[in-house]
Amino acid sequence: MYLEHFGLREAPFNITPDTGFYYESPSHQEALNTLLVALRSGTGFIKVTGEVGTGKTLLCRKLLNSLDESIVTAWLPNPFVNATALRMAFAEELGLEFPRNLGQHRLLKLITDRLLELAAAGKQVVLLIDEAQALPDETLEAIRLLTNLETEKQKLLLVVLFGQPELDARLEQPRIRQLRQRIIFSYRLRPLTAAETRAYVQHRLAAAGRPETGLFTPRALRRLHRAGRGIPRLINILGHKALMSAFGTGAHRVTDRDARRAIRDTEDTAPTGLFSGWHLTLGAAGVAGAGAGAFLLLGTLA
Repeated sequence: MYLEHFGLREAPFNITPDTGFYYESPSHQEALNTLLVALRSGTGFIKVTGEVGTGKTLLCRKLLNSLDESIVTAWLPNPFVNATALRMAFAEELGLEFPRNLGQHRLLKLITDRLLELAAAGKQVVLLIDEAQALPDETLEAIRLLTNLETEKQKLLLVVLFGQPELDARLEQPRIRQLRQRIIFSYRLRPLTAAETRAYVQHRLAAAGRPETGLFTPRALRRLHRAGRGIPRLINILGHKALMSAFGTGAHRVTDRDARRAIRDTEDTAPTGLFSGWHLTLGAAGVAGAGAGAFLLLGTLA
């Protein structure tokens, strides 16, 4: 598509959680530091919340890559499971093999024995759960009961919950108060500031093979920040579409006009006083310097 046109090695604004594009914003760095300190303390639950698109899954993957061999991790990216399925998934993450019809009492004993074995070897086990706001109440309770497993000196299992702000509301329910009281460390990710958005965009461009500054004009970056509300996922979507717009016209710089076109074509952006009628379409005609079959961005005034 536009990679060669802009001198890029790979697409800079993919929305997959690629740690090669991880940007250490102050908020994300504070969150990562909090997680590392909390895991070293070896007690209780740890909770990280943030709005949709603020980078919780990427932070989780960054944490996984930051841990040494003394920590054994179990990662559950799909939490919408009942208590039985959660125990089975956790056991599989611990490398246990068992028949699918094994009773829950025997499964829990297998898990306990494995946790004791790892503790005896000097290992700390950490269960990381993404999208934790989707956990059913019975599954939350099952997780709490798992953290009751301990020796005289240490917990056998630590739990990190990553979730949207709805997780905080869930934990305020009286029936979940026992779990809430066990949350020792908590952090709330915040959106990027305007200055951080500029640095974020440039960081991703550099990681994709374009270290030179100036591909996006300052005005375009300001507009993308306002429309995206500092949410990294939205900024990625808008940045990609703005590059498509500039490429479609044969330009070598992304301007405010390209940013407006991208915003107009994207759901969930904040109002920025745009005129209406811009839309992105696929075109088969060639553009100057782009070649046939390229993505074209066509603008029409309503």
